[in-house]
Amino acid sequence: MSAMGRSLLRAAAEAFGGGLLVMLAFGLISQIGAALPAYAKVGLTLVALALFVVRRRHPEAALLGMGALLGVMSCFGVLMAVTAYTVSRQLAGAGRRAAVLFGAGSLTVLTAAASAYREGFGTWQYGLTLGMVLAAVAVLVPGLLGASAGQQQRLLAALRERTAAAEENRRLAESESRIHERSRIAAEMHDLVGHRLSLISLHAGGLEMALRGPAGEGSDELRESAAQVRQATRDAMHELREALGVLGPLSRDTGTDALTDATGTRADIEALVAESRAGGVPVDFEWTGPGTQDREARVRRAVHRVVREALTNVHRYAAGAPVGVRVAHTADSVTVAVVNGPPVRPLGAGPDDAAGAGTGRGLSGLRERVALLGGDLAAGPDPAGGFTVRARLPAVPPTAAQTDAARAKPRTPGPAGSAARRLRRAPLLIPLAQAASGLLGLAGIGATLMYGLQLVGNARPLDYVPPRQPELGMTRQQAEASGVFDEKMARAAAAGREPPRPAGATECVYPYSRAPVGRDRLELTRYCFRGDVLLQITPLEVPVVPTDPPSPPTPSGSTHE
Repeated sequence: MSAMGRSLLRAAAEAFGGGLLVMLAFGLISQIGAALPAYAKVGLTLVALALFVVRRRHPEAALLGMGALLGVMSCFGVLMAVTAYTVSRQLAGAGRRAAVLFGAGSLTVLTAAASAYREGFGTWQYGLTLGMVLAAVAVLVPGLLGASAGQQQRLLAALRERTAAAEENRRLAESESRIHERSRIAAEMHDLVGHRLSLISLHAGGLEMALRGPAGEGSDELRESAAQVRQATRDAMHELREALGVLGPLSRDTGTDALTDATGTRADIEALVAESRAGGVPVDFEWTGPGTQDREARVRRAVHRVVREALTNVHRYAAGAPVGVRVAHTADSVTVAVVNGPPVRPLGAGPDDAAGAGTGRGLSGLRERVALLGGDLAAGPDPAGGFTVRARLPAVPPTAAQTDAARAKPRTPGPAGSAARRLRRAPLLIPLAQAASGLLGLAGIGATLMYGLQLVGNARPLDYVPPRQPELGMTRQQAEASGVFDEKMARAAAAGREPPRPAGATECVYPYSRAPVGRDRLELTRYCFRGDVLLQITPLEVPVVPTDPPSPPTPSGSTHE
């Protein structure tokens, strides 16, 4: 399905769902707008659904228009809540979002006040109160929730971007560190070749001095010097090829053709130990297990380089210190440990005269070489003041393809990884949870809106309508609604003092009156009916019977005849 088709389908689904919400709310919270004609209700509903559909494309216009319609028909409250949430979540600027929400709420309050007064539903003050309730529940609360959700969404997006940038920086740093290590190995190659070439220079100088002697003299020394030059040159080329092989790609172990069958074996390590002993370094050597001549060239070369680098560091930074070289070979691994004691300083030398610590680049290169084989290397000072280099190499290292696969495999350890796996197994869990949260939110907004409007409606003061004055031609029921009821005391007061009744009158009613005329007269009104129709209204004035004062008491003993 094309993008336009998906958009149309989404718009139709939203319009249908919005229509259902409006019809459901109309029967529950249709206070303002219930007296509108049917065509007006249908037209306003269509406009509200159109604004609801375009709320993402035109957020400000949709929210303001929906705010004006909400004051005319309160049944748009739930639809307004969804619109306010979506628009507030979409708008990024805090000032812009606050202005749009305030404008929509103000329009709701004003149109509600005008609609309530026009429809006769109540005074404009009552409509103003209803509009405030609608604006608070359907505009302000969903708007604040939408703003919080939008801020959280933007924060998560920023964190994802920063995480991706940090991961990219980490990869670049690793690549740079590898390049740096290769540069260091190139420098190491320069040192190794320089050492051998210095030997060549020395022997070449000796050969030159021998050639200056008399003819025939020094032929044996000349041949011996030439042999030494040839051997030194061969060693230099051998080490050059080996160092260049290390500078090859990390995914494969190059340069193995520069190895010999004795490299990394027990005899080779013993030769390195013997060279150090010849230089005046006390070295204790121990080999445990079978020889390594049957192991891969990569493993043997790593064993050779670990021992050689550790002994070279002893020569440079711990001259004269006792050294222990331990090699343990099992069916699973090859462990190499080189431990030296504290350096021996000459008499009279201070602490600052000792050889300083190295740069650590040689050990970094060894650590990289060992890691390529699936092993690990630990190097550092010990409490006694010496230094320990310990490497553990697998007897059968992984292939290049296995190493690449292990590096490329994503790792999600801990509870976060377990949660991620559970989410991948249940891809519909998050959408279902979001849908359930949305439905609960809509139900809460609808219930709050309904009870809020009901509370305001129950608190509305009843307007007092004065009763209608009695008029000729009223029915008996209308006259009674105007307060015309027969009173026995008023009838007795009018007896004998009223004018004749009109012709055709079937009954006369004498309501009670509290309006006196002067001190001795009372005003009454007679209502005569012909059947059920008021025929005559006659005002009367009747005298008030004075009350005689009590007689004085008779003296005791007196008699009356």
